[in-house]
Amino acid sequence: MTSYQNILRHLKDHQYCWLITGVAGFIGSNLLQALLKLNQRVVGLDNFSTGYRNNLEQIKELVGEEAWRNFNFLEGDIRQLEVCRDACKGVDYVLHEAALGSVPRSIQDPIRTNENNISGFLNLLVASRDAPVRRFIYAASSSTYGDHPDLPKIEAVIGRPLSPYAVTKYVNELYAEVFARCYGMGSIGLRYFNVFGPRQDPHGAYAAVIPQWIAALIRNKTLYINGDGETSRDFCFIENVIQANLLAALTENPDAVNQIYNVAINERTSLNQLYEMMRTLLLEKFPHLQHHRPEYVEFREGDVRHSQADISKAVRMLGFAPTHRIDEGLKQALDWYITHLASESGDTK
Repeated sequence: MTSYQNILRHLKDHQYCWLITGVAGFIGSNLLQALLKLNQRVVGLDNFSTGYRNNLEQIKELVGEEAWRNFNFLEGDIRQLEVCRDACKGVDYVLHEAALGSVPRSIQDPIRTNENNISGFLNLLVASRDAPVRRFIYAASSSTYGDHPDLPKIEAVIGRPLSPYAVTKYVNELYAEVFARCYGMGSIGLRYFNVFGPRQDPHGAYAAVIPQWIAALIRNKTLYINGDGETSRDFCFIENVIQANLLAALTENPDAVNQIYNVAINERTSLNQLYEMMRTLLLEKFPHLQHHRPEYVEFREGDVRHSQADISKAVRMLGFAPTHRIDEGLKQALDWYITHLASESGDTK
């Protein structure tokens, strides 16, 4: 039996209270779904700056009324300390997903990115320390590796940040380390690599590449590839991220706490390869894609050329064992997008 299977069995027999910040967002709503299906009690915090109310409505339908009664939603902003204090009351584990994502957005508006990702993070750390919670798990980022050229990326070796967003995520790690040293607070940072899956927003200037491309392909719109298409990423399906969060929260290995872990699958997929995979998977249902071709544009400022994670530390320390590679994840994600984009009249907050 794997470490994750042991955790799932444990959670079916033991009910805890979890706080998920950014609960109406892509990753937050998927964590909510997983925890409610495991009969856990969940407090959710979101201000709907990037999350959607209909994500929560979808979870309610998926888990049913009985499980939904274990969920308490708070509408609020992590930039307000008292909001964070209220959210942390009676909480065992914090899964901190709330942040203002996107490298381009941080370049355009570094002040707002800093307010959310650093000031908001510090507020939640203080509230979690004072509650006190058992453990604080937070979304770190592969952007922290910056301009360091080595592949695959190893947690202990980083370069200079290439964007304000990368700066904020690195500062999160420094604050968590200081809170462990000064206050004895247990935390784990998870450096996500290009997470994708159902409920990831395909709209707007800052949409991630996979949902944005799915929408373009289904609707036969122009699909833009930055650069020559040979830029590569370590794409990680959401189920792997859920596993990493639960393993980090409940690990009984004391040496595993107050550490940083890569969360990915240790594989590189170029943008050109990604495009062909998606087009091929959609072709049967959307014959117009037989003649679809992408349009190449300039490289995007602040982007790294290649990204790939060494996940051996998470495997060794947490028992992390990814269950979905990119092709398996894409098939599941595409099913969701086909269903929802076909009937979509526009997302509402």
